[in-house]
Amino acid sequence: MINRRRLTSGLLASVATGLTSCGGGLPAGPDSANTGFATRNKKADWKQSFGNSYTSSGVNVRKKRTSPPTIAELMQPGPLKEMSLGRADARVTVIEYFSPTCPVCHRFHKATWPSFKRRYIDTGKVRFIAREFPIGHSSGNAAVIIRCNESKYFQLMNAYLLQQSRWVSLEVRLDKIYSIAAPFGISQAKFNACLADKQLVANMKQIKERGRDLGVIGTPTFFINGKQLRGALTMAQLQAEIDPLLA
Repeated sequence: MINRRRLTSGLLASVATGLTSCGGGLPAGPDSANTGFATRNKKADWKQSFGNSYTSSGVNVRKKRTSPPTIAELMQPGPLKEMSLGRADARVTVIEYFSPTCPVCHRFHKATWPSFKRRYIDTGKVRFIAREFPIGHSSGNAAVIIRCNESKYFQLMNAYLLQQSRWVSLEVRLDKIYSIAAPFGISQAKFNACLADKQLVANMKQIKERGRDLGVIGTPTFFINGKQLRGALTMAQLQAEIDPLLA
């Protein structure tokens, strides 16, 4: 018999074994029933929202981008408000595409994010933009909750990424996902309403599709003044890219 808890812990622990990005595998199974929680996200719904460009045989049918996107393409307005920190007129813009369940995103936000924010964002040197690129059902649910509560966006983003061991599992557990949001004053009714917002899900699908068109194939993917980098960037790597742009 498979020990699901042990297996899940092993998946999260893959951060320590050289994993450099979270790829776009096929979505997990449909949401499990949780008393008191909405369960609108059926398997077919999520294939149309946060699934991946795969055929029924599991073959990726999306063509890879052959040239880097232009700044104009990267900054083209989307269907939802751009979620950003820092000065709008900062000399450097850093965009991160993230998935709430990605262990490599967890590693970046635990090891690098605090120092990066203090050194560059809080000082007005960098404008940071977060864009959702959820992979799988659990990630999609968490991403919807993060986006649905924009006034607490970055607090929720950080909470879901840093507390993955509390809610990420092989089966979608809405009660566990809600347990991360509850301390931020989000009621169960609000939680359910967010997940039931079909227009929000459709708009977030567009954000992910746009990311794919820009060449995002896994998370985290960063664009620093248009230059694409992947993986859990260290402060040394960020400094090497950003400091020359500030000189």
